[in-house]
Amino acid sequence: MDWTWYLFRFEGRINRALLWQALLIVMLLAALLGVIGHVIHLLNAKGSLTFSLKLDFDFGLDDLFKLFDPRAYRSPASADRATLILKGFGMSLFSWIYLATAIKRLHDRDRSGWWIIPFFVLPGLFSQFSDLLPDSNWMLPFSLTASTLWLWGLVELFFLRGTSGSNRFGPDPLAETEETAALASLTKGWDQNDEIEIVPPSASPPGGMHVKRGA
Repeated sequence: MDWTWYLFRFEGRINRALLWQALLIVMLLAALLGVIGHVIHLLNAKGSLTFSLKLDFDFGLDDLFKLFDPRAYRSPASADRATLILKGFGMSLFSWIYLATAIKRLHDRDRSGWWIIPFFVLPGLFSQFSDLLPDSNWMLPFSLTASTLWLWGLVELFFLRGTSGSNRFGPDPLAETEETAALASLTKGWDQNDEIEIVPPSASPPGGMHVKRGA
């Protein structure tokens, strides 16, 4: 598999399993960055005997929406430079991987990549700024709409099968997987010895190994 296309490009289609796999990859990378951040913190302790096993795995996609919230910039000095660099790198990397794989999964459902806006962007922004909205009954429809869009997108991306056969975004990834498995099975099941027979020396044509007639 072309991993560059799989994780970072936006054209084509992927199935549900590959999207779940992408989330697992993001989790492993987030854990790795958390360990790196912890090691850097220990090195900056300058010989302190204090040792903490708390690892920061907070590289969630929710951090992406904090970029649009001025409140997130009020106390940038609360985190050290190494943590800010790791958080920025992790947020950029994981957001790109999520968008690239989610858009290819939308293509598998025969939907434009722009559906990522109602399924992901709008509910995320609403969640980020919901505490600033007035607490009144007329906000309930907006909250229900955001939750419905998020749930709809979750089902579309992670649970529903893609369109059967080719669509406007490319061939069916499940069909390609099935064809590859079938070809591998045929190749593995073919025995060259079954197509060869030993002809006695007294027979005609001359003795030796020959391909069976009708093989």
